[in-house]
Amino acid sequence: MLLPATFLVIIVLLYLYITRKHNYWKVRGVKYEEPAPMVGSVWRVFSQKVSLSEYLAELYQKYPKEKFVGYFGGSAISLVVRDPELVKHVLVTDFQYFYPRGLNTHKTVIEPMFKNLFFADGDLWKLLRQRMTPAFTSGKLKAMFPLIVERTERLQRTAAAAAARGAELDVRDLMARYTTDFIGACGFGMDTDSITDETSAFRDLGKRIFTPTLKAAINSFLKWTFPDTFKHLHITASDVTRDTIDLVKSIMQERNYKPVGRNDFIDLLFELKAKGMIVGESLEKRNPDGSPQTVELELDDLLMAAQVFVFFAAGFETSSSATSYTLHQLAMHPEKQAKCQQEIDEVLARHDGKLCYDAVKEMKYLHMCFKEGMRLFPSLGFLIRQCVRPYTFPGTDVTIDEGVYVLISVQGLHMDEKYFKDPEQFLPERFSEGAPSIPNHVYLPFGEGPRACIGERLGLMQSLAGLAALLRQCSVAPSVNTRAPRVDPASFVVQNIHGGLPLSLVPRKTSK
Repeated sequence: MLLPATFLVIIVLLYLYITRKHNYWKVRGVKYEEPAPMVGSVWRVFSQKVSLSEYLAELYQKYPKEKFVGYFGGSAISLVVRDPELVKHVLVTDFQYFYPRGLNTHKTVIEPMFKNLFFADGDLWKLLRQRMTPAFTSGKLKAMFPLIVERTERLQRTAAAAAARGAELDVRDLMARYTTDFIGACGFGMDTDSITDETSAFRDLGKRIFTPTLKAAINSFLKWTFPDTFKHLHITASDVTRDTIDLVKSIMQERNYKPVGRNDFIDLLFELKAKGMIVGESLEKRNPDGSPQTVELELDDLLMAAQVFVFFAAGFETSSSATSYTLHQLAMHPEKQAKCQQEIDEVLARHDGKLCYDAVKEMKYLHMCFKEGMRLFPSLGFLIRQCVRPYTFPGTDVTIDEGVYVLISVQGLHMDEKYFKDPEQFLPERFSEGAPSIPNHVYLPFGEGPRACIGERLGLMQSLAGLAALLRQCSVAPSVNTRAPRVDPASFVVQNIHGGLPLSLVPRKTSK
């Protein structure tokens, strides 16, 4: 009888260990979602019934009178902040308490491709951001724009051919191929031609980065539930990591590790590397007198590959989803599409019919439509931060501890009728100059504060240029297979559109 008794004791002790934190929100008087052992409150997320973005939006909507609501993500203690004023504190005012995203579940054991500006935390993030910010100035964007224009011309030819055939086209795939071509040119200095070649190896790499696998889902679950035990597991597929590193290294070797005047991202990284060691004040380490220590970082080949990886990964899915979703909405609202096209025609007429950096900047209504598309379907459905030391939320008596995750449901805020009248409707005019002002800290498609998206302006330029080029050439309309966009339940940080966005392309008589 000893063996069964011992086994029972082990089971009880394991249960107590796993559930030891489950009264965290109860003792603080915070409303929360009841957890289950192992999976916490998010079994539907782990089992891929809903995406994390959808789950957080549900929580946001479920507690309309609360400033925040708690839940448990595996073993992680988490809080969804609903109040815009507290959102400001987390993202901006009290950033020193919330500088990590905490997406790397272990502080010291980090898989190679996650040592990038998006996933990195602490001093690694601070030094990378410090060095890379100058790479995204207006001057750099203008220098890159000719590379964008070349890709828009291919997009126009592909769209025109499809329109001439009267073909239904998956605009999600079309814009993904355009975005892949843009990233190939502006990121890797490669002419990938993914727009006309659907079997492009570069396009295949993009698909593999964002294709969920069972192994990745299991590894993610284990890392979030038992971060110390399974710290060496990788979420990124080994072949994706290998192929990315090999690709970047081969390009570096071809260029003899020096800029070659292409003005692409790898050229910019070489310029940054040439400046030597990155030196700055530490976020994490203090001298005995309390002042920050000086820390330094070498931008080596592996770190450069990780930055190129995130340039690809972040730019690929966010831009292609946002542009294709906007096209879907314009197809559903032909009067708004016609207004966009009229503006595009008028602006290009002032620029000798040529798409250029300044022309795109003048397309105000197109930008409004794109902003509204990102409101309805933000690529990043949530923002995440991790608390680094005890913090009391202003105006409350609730104090959280180091390690607690704080999340902002971007999707929830964007669909709250308190901030956006008729939130389900596609109304680009809500972003016009004469419209009622949108409250601060509720429209967050690119984040906010020191960790806002560093590539926001580049992403906007590339996306608006692609939309302008396609709508100049043809119109989009619902097809027999057009349906409401659905979020892929396997999505994690970036929301993916499940099943594509089929539309009909129609030639424009006025196009030139």
